[in-house]
Amino acid sequence: MLRYHVAFHLPREAGGFVVAEALDFPGAVTQGFDLPDARLMVASAMEDLANLLLEKGKPLPTPNADATAHDADLIELVPLSVA
Repeated sequence: MLRYHVAFHLPREAGGFVVAEALDFPGAVTQGFDLPDARLMVASAMEDLANLLLEKGKPLPTPNADATAHDADLIELVPLSVA
């Protein structure tokens, strides 16, 4: 199973959104009401992008073990689930 590094940027003010950006899966950027919601949203975005790439006959991005984001509040590995 492929797992991609996702940077989470927590809100700086009350009522803000959590922004999630897959560091080694270009184009997978989304937001959620809170951290659990952002995790679900980014997993869904990566799945949709992966299915689009596969439908076009293109390879999936290779996870980068050295992926970092200096301004992220949290970086997690998120598994890619492709139907």
